[in-house]
Amino acid sequence: MAEIGPRVHVLLARRAPVGVVIRRGPSKRVCTILWDRRRDEFRLGQWLKGRIYERRSDLSPDGSHLIYFAMNGRWDSEAKGSWTAISRAPYLKAVALFPKGDCWHGGGLFTGMDTYWLNDGFGHSVLRDAVEVRRDAKYRPDQHFGGECLGVYYPRLLRDGWKLVQRENVAKWKDRDIFEKPAGSGWVLRKIAHAELGAQQGKGCYWDEHELVHLETGRCIRCPDWEWADLDGERLVWAAGGKLMAATLAGGGMVGEAELYDFGAMAFEPIEAPY
Repeated sequence: MAEIGPRVHVLLARRAPVGVVIRRGPSKRVCTILWDRRRDEFRLGQWLKGRIYERRSDLSPDGSHLIYFAMNGRWDSEAKGSWTAISRAPYLKAVALFPKGDCWHGGGLFTGMDTYWLNDGFGHSVLRDAVEVRRDAKYRPDQHFGGECLGVYYPRLLRDGWKLVQRENVAKWKDRDIFEKPAGSGWVLRKIAHAELGAQQGKGCYWDEHELVHLETGRCIRCPDWEWADLDGERLVWAAGGKLMAATLAGGGMVGEAELYDFGAMAFEPIEAPY
């Protein structure tokens, strides 16, 4: 069996040049890393022995808070084995903690600098609440995409400038949805979001692949190894093979490709949050 490298997903703050990298691997170890996008510097937050559902997570517009849905399977604990938490990015220590007890719904989105929508579904309980952030009781996503990861992930993509251009049922338990975002110099970044049972090795039930399409010429650059990609200002950024990469786009394609960080050699270490 081929060795599977770490899986990388990134949350970008909308109004500040920061991001949070969610790095998973081995399967029951996950950590968060702060990304200073101006300097391309990285700082480790915390590790969790369990799973963070990155597609049910979000970063506040100023990058100060993180909302995430996590599961460790300790169903008799006070967090009920799965929970939604709000923390001070890039750390995981909860300032607000909502036990769930199952993996339906959960997580949420920031609707403002200090307001959030809780993807409640069948309901959370409240173990700890916070005054620095408050729940937005009026917000509801414009469209409903089910009770799992897509119910948070797709509204986040749409909010952040992606356009849903196609939905397709490929086979039983196998769907493919296509999002696009203008990438500059005549290019469009295409995100092909898969939802399926029995995905290939190294993929979960939900996984993405990407393409670059030039609108004038129709040229398509397929990027099947990119598990995450987006635009950071005028540059293209993506994750592949456990690394975070960047390049700019010109008429002929990508130029100045550079490795920003290699997350491959990281290993679990206990870290306390400074709050």
